Amino acid sequence: MKNALKGFLILAALLAVVILPGMALADKGAVTIDAPAAAKKGEEVTIKLNVGHCCASKMHYVNWVYLQANGKEVKRWTYTSKDLPPSPKFSLEYKYKLTGDTDLKAEANCNLHGSAGPAGASIKAKQ
Repeated sequence: MKNALKGFLILAALLAVVILPGMALADKGAVTIDAPAAAKKGEEVTIKLNVGHCCASKMHYVNWVYLQANGKEVKRWTYTSKDLPPSPKFSLEYKYKLTGDTDLKAEANCNLHGSAGPAGASIKAKQ
């Protein structure tokens, strides 16, 4: 019985030292949006998505990022273990022709831990 308890304590210590710190460092895919606050109607604007994640390996990576304009998906980037994102922190750009006031939404996803949630921004259309 004493040896079983000792074995359990060693296993618990190993888990606490090896596995838990790795889990604490793991994070969800996150994105921010850089876009102009206002632009002329009909103008093409550049929308920049800044994607952040702690890792970029074949086992743990951002597997998708999307951009929506007024509730409609306008672009999706997809990554796989064979086609990884360029780095743990990277930027994506999308050219968008402004047809009116536009609400933007973007989200990034980690293949293991999910998403930190969507980001939003708005562009006001000037006449």
